[in-house]
Amino acid sequence: MRKPRLMTPGPAMVPEDVLLELARPVIHHRSDEAKQVIVEVSEGLKEVFQTQNDVMILTSSGTGAMEAAVVNVVPPGGKAIVLNAGHFAARWGSLCKAFGLNAVMLDTEWGKPVDPDQVAEALKQHPDAVAVLGTLSETSTGTGHPVEAIGRVVAESDAVFIVDGISGVGAMECRTDEWGIDVLCVGSQKALMLPPGLAFISVSPKAWAKIEAFDARSFYFNLKAARSKAKEFDTPYTPAHTLILALRAALKRIRAEGMEGVWKRHRVMSEACQAGVQALGLELFSARPAEGLTAFRVPEGMKDSQIRGKMAERFGVTTVGGQAKLKGKIVRIGHMGYTDELDVIAALAALEMTLAELGFDVEPGKAVTAAQQVLIGKGAAALA
Repeated sequence: MRKPRLMTPGPAMVPEDVLLELARPVIHHRSDEAKQVIVEVSEGLKEVFQTQNDVMILTSSGTGAMEAAVVNVVPPGGKAIVLNAGHFAARWGSLCKAFGLNAVMLDTEWGKPVDPDQVAEALKQHPDAVAVLGTLSETSTGTGHPVEAIGRVVAESDAVFIVDGISGVGAMECRTDEWGIDVLCVGSQKALMLPPGLAFISVSPKAWAKIEAFDARSFYFNLKAARSKAKEFDTPYTPAHTLILALRAALKRIRAEGMEGVWKRHRVMSEACQAGVQALGLELFSARPAEGLTAFRVPEGMKDSQIRGKMAERFGVTTVGGQAKLKGKIVRIGHMGYTDELDVIAALAALEMTLAELGFDVEPGKAVTAAQQVLIGKGAAALA
């Protein structure tokens, strides 16, 4: 028997007390009790997002929030600048295409951070852009992007800054209002420590001005309708209210730790995992690693499926490989949400033993020692 460790960048592990909330008898979604839960989680989400803006709950995956952002903010035939730096960033372009919008693709090499100066230049070349569509943490490459700096650039224009924070929020620093993020999209199954099924979207006054200027071609994802019902602590359509109940428990954990503490914990775990991977002679894929996952290149002569398969079968540690053009080229280890330093150590130990069994030259304990040195040196205060 092996203890399962879900070390993927989503879905991530869910705390036991959050899972127990899902075992409660189902209540009616329009009851006073259900509305009170929405009151509580709305305040908790604002704290996690670091915003005073409207935050609405959608029953969908994070992509639903992305679709809502695009279709409500950018009018038919409108233009949006897509900061295209990975598989999920490219989804912004796909959404624009689906709704007949003009997507200007600002391409960045996968694994490299978006250059804010290039964003400024793109806005000069396209002053009619309604929105800039970016990403906080690009899960497909393990890259964190300089959203704060990009936000300052976009704030000087008439464009709205829309950010995919699905795998980033709750794992890495994100200050929505302070950084000029007008629309933030988040999913439940990452650092918020829930199963998949909920998405969240915050909207600034600047974004609301764009939204109010036309009628969105959307029924289910209509943000005007969502805001109207949110004022009554309700949703336009039947929500996944059992997940919202569980969200209350997850947010209680996050608020008890405090956002500064949450960010520090993820930063230290990320640095520890990176140190362990590099101690084995493996190459990190990203030039600016995100803090919720670590991506490394598959050693020459090996297959990612061999590594991931043996880690799962032999040690119960589940990781994921690359996507799109990175398929078969990288392995990604998640360390977000309900993950602690010993989970990271366990994943690195499993990686060491797996590589050794596959014939890779490994010095036993080297990755674990490198990670422990980070945790002892930097983690003592952050994780206390």
